[in-house]
Amino acid sequence: MNWDRIEGNWKQFTGEVQARWGKLTNDDLDVVAGNREKLVGKIQERYGKERDEAERDVDSWMNSSH
Repeated sequence: MNWDRIEGNWKQFTGEVQARWGKLTNDDLDVVAGNREKLVGKIQERYGKERDEAERDVDSWMNSSH
């Protein structure tokens, strides 16, 4: 799946995102609003991860979704 599809249908993916990263709040997801860079940043912030680790997590989730 490509990120454009996720971004365009963000509201549909928020449940999956919260299931994967439970520390992200609804407010976090509203701020992300489908922006990959913002999602990576919020994962870094909430989980204390390095940027490259957060990016790998997002890529892994994206590649396993649908």
